[in-house]
Amino acid sequence: MKLNLTRPLAFFDLEATGLNLGSDRIVEIAILKVLPDGSQEIKCMRINPEMPIPYETSMIHNIFDKDVVDSPKFKEVAQELADFFGESDLAGYNSNKFDIPLLMEEFLRANIDFDIETRRFVDVQNIFHQMEQRTLKAAYKFYCGKDIENAHSAEADIRATYEVLLAQLDKYQDEEWEDRKGNKSKPVQNDVDALHKFTNLSRPVDFAGRLVFNDDGIEVFNFGKHKGKCVEEVFTAEPSYYAWMQQGDFPLYTKRCLEKIWVRWNNNKKVIIRQHTEKTISVEVQEKKSSEPVQPRIEYLKRENVQRPQKEQKAEPVTNDMLEQLKLKFGK
Repeated sequence: MKLNLTRPLAFFDLEATGLNLGSDRIVEIAILKVLPDGSQEIKCMRINPEMPIPYETSMIHNIFDKDVVDSPKFKEVAQELADFFGESDLAGYNSNKFDIPLLMEEFLRANIDFDIETRRFVDVQNIFHQMEQRTLKAAYKFYCGKDIENAHSAEADIRATYEVLLAQLDKYQDEEWEDRKGNKSKPVQNDVDALHKFTNLSRPVDFAGRLVFNDDGIEVFNFGKHKGKCVEEVFTAEPSYYAWMQQGDFPLYTKRCLEKIWVRWNNNKKVIIRQHTEKTISVEVQEKKSSEPVQPRIEYLKRENVQRPQKEQKAEPVTNDMLEQLKLKFGK
């Protein structure tokens, strides 16, 4: 089956130093970009994580410190990877919860503006778990009838993921599914928009799932003491919670999403305050105009300290008596 695409769909898989989105780093990346005409482009590379790879993690993906010591650092190839992704929508296995947020953390550290908001995301694991609830190895065996060779190799895993999605489209194209509210539909369609909606039922804001949209499309916290509460309402009641999250061990993309809500909330608050102030001033002016009594002119003169003009007095004529008095005064 050929995918029905309007723009490229990039399947990608990451091997990392661990599972902590805020502190772990990529050690290998594989990208399989499927174009609308059905052709494929692939890019695979090892990455120097600039930190030791825990032994228990190396035992899973078989990548050790010595294997990446001469590999490029992510910041050195970040622009190359961003250019390869281009405008592609993103797909993977458990990609919504791990691969996409971890990739975003690396791009943010490298100061690469990788636009995530205009892309669609297809998480093949979500289709599988919501329809069958198994693992990638079981999914590959279940849908494709074979075992993954060289499992936990990024390229082997991502090729298996691609084949699983094609098999899922064949199997579930006409199969009905019922959500928690009893609504029935046929969500697994050969259409990226439909797959995006079906594999993002939790409606995350930040991929890590710390923030999600509620049924009204409003951001709410999805963890801790404020779980289920509107983010902006928490800012109003406890603005220090924003600072606590920004300073805490949360993924950078979670902090960026939180900052956008914070800025929007502050701007809305300023508008409300300004409107309230303008309304209050207007009311006070109107009340003053309607209640101020008319003052008599004399009160006006007193209040404004206005001086009345004085009438000019005429000089008295000089007499002989006046002259005599001056002579006595000055001795002349």
